Amino acid sequence: MNIKITGTGSFIPSTIEKNEDFYNHEFLNADGSKINSPNEVIVKKFKAITGIEERRYIKPELLNSDIAFYAAEKAITNAKIDKESIDYIIVAHNYGDVKHDSDQSDTVPSLASRVKHLLQIKNPKCVGYDLLFGCPGWIEGVIQANAFIKSGIAKRCLVIGTETLSRVIDKHDRDSMIYSDGAGAVIVEQSDEEGGIIAHESATFALDEAHFIYFGETNKPESTSQRRYIKMYGRKIYEFALTNVPLAIKSCLENSGYGIKDVKKILIHQANEKMDEAIVKRFYKLHDMDMPEGIMPMSINTLGNSSVATVPTLYDLILKGKLDNQNINKGDIIIFASVGAGMNINAIVYKY
Repeated sequence: MNIKITGTGSFIPSTIEKNEDFYNHEFLNADGSKINSPNEVIVKKFKAITGIEERRYIKPELLNSDIAFYAAEKAITNAKIDKESIDYIIVAHNYGDVKHDSDQSDTVPSLASRVKHLLQIKNPKCVGYDLLFGCPGWIEGVIQANAFIKSGIAKRCLVIGTETLSRVIDKHDRDSMIYSDGAGAVIVEQSDEEGGIIAHESATFALDEAHFIYFGETNKPESTSQRRYIKMYGRKIYEFALTNVPLAIKSCLENSGYGIKDVKKILIHQANEKMDEAIVKRFYKLHDMDMPEGIMPMSINTLGNSSVATVPTLYDLILKGKLDNQNINKGDIIIFASVGAGMNINAIVYKY
């Protein structure tokens, strides 16, 4: 049985937040002290490290479940399927629906139930649930869909990665410039065509690493707000990712039966351009090779880091011919890989 992605869709928000828009922010250190650099210098250093020039935010009237629905609609249309034939709707996210200017996350009902409602799917045997797995959530959703189909309890699944990080960022934290909004969706189903999911790998490192990404207070000490924001220990994450992600990708590739020279593309979570490049270079170094040119498509420079949405969005953009000088051809071996809060890592070897 071959299990393939037969349809893709994404939602790219229309509101563009450029790096220059952060010039008037009051950035502070984690202890509340002032940063002894003008914002222009802070932003320039940020761009050099992350590669981000601009990012996308959703409009005030939209919610995370709304953009998940828009991406899902496109994937269903692209796959040319009847929505009533979907057995599972798996929605990967981290913060639920957060209304504009709200202090509270809303996760009841689940985003999957909301998406199913918006899609107007009548079939009660179409089961919807949410998946919280940090940034690797969408890849883990595809892995779970693969397991459902292999076991015989499902034939077709809708897997969505959706996030609105603009609603949970601390404007006094330099790291807030990394985050963005977006949604990507795929249809995963059994197929008579060659290819599909060949191998996968997942891991959770939680002994010392569990709280590298967390919800914390604003960097502004005089604030009396009880609101919490996405926070991270960037250096620890970088060292963790550089050590562990290449090994996970290597293990996944070895289990697939394919070799390093068979790999045509690596679609890695768009977390930080320098970090992603270092991970892929380290992966190739494990095979005594230099990283091939063009092997790692990037969208972070214009779309930012939208967590669970980066990989499915990147995949959809490439397949739809919307990413310059990037394409995936029939029979290509590609790798999906991600790392994020938890700390979780995963990878899939996929034959297109």
